[in-house]
Amino acid sequence: MGNITVERNLDGIEGLCVITPEVRGDERGYFMETYNLRDMEAAGFDIAFVQHNQSKSVKGVLRGLHYQITHPQTKLVRAIRGEVYDVAVDLRKGSPTYGKYHGELLTEANKRQLLVPRGFAHGFLVISEEAEFCYLCDDFYHPGDEGGLAWNDPAIGVAWPKLEGQYNGSASAEGYTVDGAPLLLSERDTKWGGLLSF
Repeated sequence: MGNITVERNLDGIEGLCVITPEVRGDERGYFMETYNLRDMEAAGFDIAFVQHNQSKSVKGVLRGLHYQITHPQTKLVRAIRGEVYDVAVDLRKGSPTYGKYHGELLTEANKRQLLVPRGFAHGFLVISEEAEFCYLCDDFYHPGDEGGLAWNDPAIGVAWPKLEGQYNGSASAEGYTVDGAPLLLSERDTKWGGLLSF
């Protein structure tokens, strides 16, 4: 059985955690358990993950900020190659930290994982040349159940690293760069509204 270190309630946001696995390495490389049910249960987590997703993106890709409308998901996310800045926004009605976000640098090197509870919007920005990103989910994907928030909503105020550009009143990527590379969004992600429209 492996071991994990858990940092809880990041930036005062209840339930939002960073999980760092124990890494055993030598001149050959390293080994780690990226998920261990017994370790998670010992740390007080009772989550049944049912789906594992993986994506590959180039520098400047921003995916988010997404949430599920009627089938919310807990996610355990990590970068397996490259570097991403990962963001979770508290959308739980009645939460004292409603609308507050936490950003976490997840990299191939630091091997940190962000545990994003149900009721959060989530997204990430690729800041390395390429990145591969994977996440476990505790519910299946339901087509048509996804909502979103504008990645640059001033009411949330995410400080995306290495991002340059000026807010023009929309979620458009026009005029934005990441370390000189153009910011790349899906068509859908250019059309989300802000927190006040949620």
